[in-house]
Amino acid sequence: MNMTTVFLNKNCSFTLALIICVLFSSCQKQMGEDQVTKKPLEKTIVKDFTQYVNPFIGTSNFGTTNPGPIAVRGMVSVSPFNVAGKQNLPLEKDSRWFSTPYVNENTFLTGFSHVNLSGVGCPELGVILAMPTTGKVETNHEIYGSTYSNEVAEVGYYTNTLDKYNIKVESTATTRVGVSKYSFPKGESNILLNLGLGLTNEQGGMIKIVSPTEIEGMRSVGSFCYYKSEEAYPVYFVAKFSKPADEYGVWKKPKKHQGIESQWMGYNGKQRIKKGYTKEVVGDSIGSYMKYHFDKPTQVEMKVGVSYVSIENARENLEKETLDKTFDQVKKETKTQWNEHLSKIEVEGGKKEDKIKFYTALYHTLIHPNTLNDVNGEYPKMKTRETLKTEGTRYTVFSLWDTYRNLHQLMSLVYPKQQSDMIKSMLQIYDESGWLPKWELNATETTTMVGDPAGIIIADSYLKGIKDFDVDKAYQAMLKSADQLEENPLRPGIKDYLQKGYLTTKTTNSGSVSTTQEYNITDFAIAQLAKELKKEEDYQRFSERSISYRKLFDNEFNLLRPKNDDGSWLSPYNPDTGANFVKNLGFIEGNAWQYTFMVPHDIEGLKELMGGDKPFLDQLQKVFDNKQYDMANEPDIAYPFLFNYVEGEEWRTQKTVNDLLQTYYKNAPDGLPGNDDTGTMSAWAIFSMIGIYPVTPAAPVYTFCKPKFEKITIHLDTDYYNKNTLVININELDPEKYIEIIKLGTQPYNSYFITNEDLLNSGEINFYTK
Repeated sequence: MNMTTVFLNKNCSFTLALIICVLFSSCQKQMGEDQVTKKPLEKTIVKDFTQYVNPFIGTSNFGTTNPGPIAVRGMVSVSPFNVAGKQNLPLEKDSRWFSTPYVNENTFLTGFSHVNLSGVGCPELGVILAMPTTGKVETNHEIYGSTYSNEVAEVGYYTNTLDKYNIKVESTATTRVGVSKYSFPKGESNILLNLGLGLTNEQGGMIKIVSPTEIEGMRSVGSFCYYKSEEAYPVYFVAKFSKPADEYGVWKKPKKHQGIESQWMGYNGKQRIKKGYTKEVVGDSIGSYMKYHFDKPTQVEMKVGVSYVSIENARENLEKETLDKTFDQVKKETKTQWNEHLSKIEVEGGKKEDKIKFYTALYHTLIHPNTLNDVNGEYPKMKTRETLKTEGTRYTVFSLWDTYRNLHQLMSLVYPKQQSDMIKSMLQIYDESGWLPKWELNATETTTMVGDPAGIIIADSYLKGIKDFDVDKAYQAMLKSADQLEENPLRPGIKDYLQKGYLTTKTTNSGSVSTTQEYNITDFAIAQLAKELKKEEDYQRFSERSISYRKLFDNEFNLLRPKNDDGSWLSPYNPDTGANFVKNLGFIEGNAWQYTFMVPHDIEGLKELMGGDKPFLDQLQKVFDNKQYDMANEPDIAYPFLFNYVEGEEWRTQKTVNDLLQTYYKNAPDGLPGNDDTGTMSAWAIFSMIGIYPVTPAAPVYTFCKPKFEKITIHLDTDYYNKNTLVININELDPEKYIEIIKLGTQPYNSYFITNEDLLNSGEINFYTK
């Protein structure tokens, strides 16, 4: 209970009444950012940080976020599903490639999905769809779908009105349970559970009506990015309803044809409805309904518990997290949980719009990685999916090619216990599969993207003081992926890499240069951890390996360039080719401009290759002047901070970062530069707005930029760090003025780079502009 007390005053009756009110938590007054409560003989400021979160940010412009409610790192989210219906246009890529259940421009809704991904660029999940309707039971989503209005999204809460039925829908969520409240009009009403729709390329499920108030089932998912996968897997659910149905039944549609299109557009055959059927129904396009006959407007609450282990666990998740709780109680508790996490960083001063962009970004970074284990600790083992048990949280959704660059550094700084559990989860994955994760999803390895990124995160975390995990096991896992020559899923082409120092156009049909760079960065990480662990021979070996990209530097272009198997340059060669997903033999999702500076561990070496500070500066500036910089692409997101490596040019970092924040980050549905990539783009904004950036993964060093707020207070976890807070101040925010003086506390500091140890021990950084 949030205790609020008042100072004694002359009006004792008033004081006594107020104290009684407070004891029953009924006299708290919402006052926005400056909400004030009182304790005996002192005042405490209680802020509502959730008011600055706009869940619609990123729901357009391929951001692939959704506005549905989710708990912090929740397994379940309740997202409006508006990407499958005859009234929609294919707004993203094509109609078979929606990687999000919700696109802001779409207006035709076909249900609310209960397991979803946020900010991911490949289709998967988006299943277990619930849809309230009125009148006769209709099971074709193109017919029962509806436009909607009165749409509102807040932290832990979403609502709209289904225009076709005049039904108000409200939803919230706990970690493993989605809770919905439907306000039905008088008359005949239905709640449909449709297992035939989803974003996944997998089909198949099971559904069973247990009683007039309960449905259980399973939906098969998998084939991330529509790749053929041998690891299709089940997601189980149990749905409970607050009112018993007057009638219930199941449906199954006959197959007409196979393929992706049938998954998206549904089957044209007439559905078979079985009224009162209580046995299991198995198939590709199945569902169930609960029917009610209301003689007056009535509300029904539905709770959907989910598990990746079993129906029994889904039921236990539901009961343990929500059984005795109302919709409003769940909503309040989830909002409180979010506020506690958002409050770890307090920003003061600056524009309200910037606060909204900031806290929404922080919100997005707290969605993935998310929880995989059930309330009893059980979760599915990698590959075999046999049931295992964890003591802490087993995390999933490790989009590591993206997140190794900044998101995990943010977690280490602000949420180190979560970061520790994430590393422990990676080591569990190693124990179960024999390899560290690359792009892990719900205990399957998708092997999406390139590189060997997990070791970077592990080394970075350890070097920043998170050491409560088995570092020896982690180190051996890193060595395995770095050295094993045969059947190495993390480092394809490793033989060429070790023999030549780089991958060639023969080694891989795309990404030979960028994959070499990724291996270099991981080898740098191994070297740094080896040094910390006093393994000098490994330190020397991997330090040498980490700079082999230099063999791919072409003086003709002053850029990186692919080489053929015989060591000759790829020719003809256009360094501009490869942007915007155009295939390029040398680079993955980018070109030479967007990758050449992606050697954050060897910027001084790159400067020397280019001929010194001036050529380096000129070439870096060309990336921005010639519109080669891609804010939505991970390889070049650290580029704005590289100006800090040239003395006297640090103002360019401050200007460029500010311009990018103004251009690409907005308080609007298109307020992200592209896919959020499980929080990576949001983490970039957070660091940029507080004035520090982890420019070199696996090096405990930050570089400075100009904050967007007058004061930032980061509340540190004293289980990991010596001080309670880190405070960052700046004397004014005029974007036309740049930092002239830096002080750690009151002591002058003469560098734009700072070690993690000095940063945390300083307690306070002060920037001054002139």
